[in-house]
Amino acid sequence: MPEITALGWFHTAMGVVALVSGAVTLVRYREIDPTNRSAQVYLATTLVTAGTALAIFQHGGFGPAHGLAVLTLAALVAGMAAATLNLFGKLSRYVQALCFSATLLFHCIPAITDGLMRLPVGDPVVTSIDDPLLRSAYLVLLMLFLAGAGLQLRWLYRQQG
Repeated sequence: MPEITALGWFHTAMGVVALVSGAVTLVRYREIDPTNRSAQVYLATTLVTAGTALAIFQHGGFGPAHGLAVLTLAALVAGMAAATLNLFGKLSRYVQALCFSATLLFHCIPAITDGLMRLPVGDPVVTSIDDPLLRSAYLVLLMLFLAGAGLQLRWLYRQQG
């Protein structure tokens, strides 16, 4: 793995703040609602993290991490549109929840990848992007996201009733 640049360290720090604030927000409020402070921290640091990801080219050109950054930015825009413009009518709160929760998934994929490919220093857990352990980790993340999104949508539905 290439060395981490100053931009890479800043990106990583913002990503860690985003992951922690996003997890705290979901545990505390069961949704990422831009009207509460921890969600605002999450959304702002997610925006910064995705933006800085687009400027990191340690592995050559545009890659999967850049694609996740674009998806993250799109989900942020869609989630904010749902939250503020009510574009989706009665479904707006559900769209908001799914979009903002998806950004957590998009954070976790490169976090797991980089973590397993860099740590422990000098003897990383995986040495290739094609390692079956990474694929298993991605599958677990997807299953956790789907289960969490299902629980979140059920909770939102019950809040309306």
